[in-house]
Amino acid sequence: MSSSLWTLCDLKPGERGRVVSVQGTDSLAARLLEMGLLPGEEIEHIGTAPMGDPIEFSVYGYRISLRRDEAGRVQIEKQR
Repeated sequence: MSSSLWTLCDLKPGERGRVVSVQGTDSLAARLLEMGLLPGEEIEHIGTAPMGDPIEFSVYGYRISLRRDEAGRVQIEKQR
């Protein structure tokens, strides 16, 4: 069984993934890590705003909303 990497943008509502990494070394990457998007954490796509941005996720039992470009920096493995 091979695992392929996706980003949070690739999840559809109701799908779950496990965080692999956050791309970058800037303040945005640090902020995403501070928000709980740490390697190994499970995350679920809750919903998307009508125009497609932002996207709402559940991690650590709370909800966060990320812009599509922010979500694109978080690599995940999709859960089956």
